[in-house]
Amino acid sequence: MGSSDTASVEEDLETPFEIIAPGTLTAPFVFNSPHSGRTYPKAFLAASRLNLAALRKSEDTFVEQLFAPVVSLGAPLLHAHFPRAYLDVNREPYELDPALIFETLPRYANTKSVRVVGGLGTIARIVTEAEEIYRGPVALGDALARIDTLYKPYHAALSALMDASIAKFGRAVLIDCHSMPSNPLYDCGGTRPDFVLGDRFSTSCNPAFTRLVAEQLKGMGYAVAFNKPYAGGFITEHYGRPGERRHALQIEVNRALYMNETSYRRSKDFETLRADIARLAKVMFEMMPTLLDMPRAAAE
Repeated sequence: MGSSDTASVEEDLETPFEIIAPGTLTAPFVFNSPHSGRTYPKAFLAASRLNLAALRKSEDTFVEQLFAPVVSLGAPLLHAHFPRAYLDVNREPYELDPALIFETLPRYANTKSVRVVGGLGTIARIVTEAEEIYRGPVALGDALARIDTLYKPYHAALSALMDASIAKFGRAVLIDCHSMPSNPLYDCGGTRPDFVLGDRFSTSCNPAFTRLVAEQLKGMGYAVAFNKPYAGGFITEHYGRPGERRHALQIEVNRALYMNETSYRRSKDFETLRADIARLAKVMFEMMPTLLDMPRAAAE
């Protein structure tokens, strides 16, 4: 389903996400691809004013495949099968949009976050180019059902993977894997980066580790930016607690490096990039213990 090369359309999501686990955990890392899902429920497509190609603009297409080599190196990889346009687990659980859900929202809902105002709450109102998704309002019951059946189990699985790393290694490092469109809207300082590393401005992860990742990527010839325009979303913020030996780093990959953004097909450079990510992961696994044990003042 979600790991196939093409999007699929199904009645429901029998398997909403997948954990690809190594035979033996050898490093305190957890890799997560929350936006690479490509299984679209039929009822969702029927309720949308957009066609499948337009909805897929918000996908992190193939990202779970790019990072798949980390499993053979000894780290688990969690990835969603449901699409981001249907439910976004990189949000608070109840960032609900009153412009989309006309019924009275629960008091605990966050209706005024920047993400909700922009149409990109837990249940997105738009895709990345500000195109409205739905023909009409979404029922509150439908929104809450998505949260109960998809969001909560997904985060329970992610939390369990982090806890397992803590139990075995005494620390956990979450690498949150994403992709970004290559259009100029996402350029940083006039230069289009190949990667954007987000550590919530050095608060979700030891900054020495972020620098290590950047140095390795630059050494491979890639252009790297920090925290702009992507500092990390809810997942990076929520799971990144360095004081508790839990670190989180978001990695955004420029889609032009590995795919055709119009046809949603992998390019000839896909395998090269995947091999480079495997090389990066090997260095991360080897160097991480020393870096994360450094006092924060020395790391900065």
